Amino acid sequence: MSLVTVNESCIQCGLCIEECPVYVLKMGEKGPEEVVGANCNGCGHCVAICPSSAIDNAKAPLALQVDAHEFPKLNPQQAEHFLRSRRSIRNYQDKSVPREFLARLVNIARLAPTAANSQGISYVIVENKQLIEKATEITIQMVENSPVRHLLEAAITGYREQGLDSVFRGAPNLIIAIADKNSPYARNNAISCLTYLELFAPSLGLGTCWAGIFEHFAVSENSPLPNLFNIGEDKMVVGAVMVGYPKYSYRRLVDRNSLDVMYIN
Repeated sequence: MSLVTVNESCIQCGLCIEECPVYVLKMGEKGPEEVVGANCNGCGHCVAICPSSAIDNAKAPLALQVDAHEFPKLNPQQAEHFLRSRRSIRNYQDKSVPREFLARLVNIARLAPTAANSQGISYVIVENKQLIEKATEITIQMVENSPVRHLLEAAITGYREQGLDSVFRGAPNLIIAIADKNSPYARNNAISCLTYLELFAPSLGLGTCWAGIFEHFAVSENSPLPNLFNIGEDKMVVGAVMVGYPKYSYRRLVDRNSLDVMYIN
């Protein structure tokens, strides 16, 4: 069954053919046609680039695409400020994030670019604060019995002696990215998706931070953490971020290390 359909508006400009990353299309008598045996990856570039809305693709329907001209573009200064103003939040207000906002976060995450448009990332949204606290205790126990304990001794001491949570930082919510265990692109895809989520979060008044300690031990052999969150044996944790309302606001944009770059002409 053909994925691509072309209507009478086609002007045979060939842009869809040039833009196709997997060379699925060729020019026919009435417009673009699929190459026999080619495998469309559903990226939707052909539909998005068409100047006359003449092409449709079952894997990336025209009806689900949004007119890009409806939205204003950030100027360079605005874009720089937007990117630099994102901070990793490690102090949260004691209130949960509405489910509507959590859903918007993962909906943005699913729109991120992935290797070969493989996508394949799904999400577990944890709204139960007690469950997150239980995951903290389990993670700390795993740290205590881990070969890398010496690297995380401060996290153990802070938790056991002062009740400080270095795993989830007291965040009220957690978003875990999962993927099939046989997916070769899963980790990189998750990084892309969760970065989109983190950049979008401040627009909802939310803060985020990667839960790196949890990630490390969630993928350890025989880890009880995936089972705690009802993650099936055919799935693996490929990323996790804590989410909540920031307790404090930042007055300045911090700098990073000096730029280290090499140009090859």
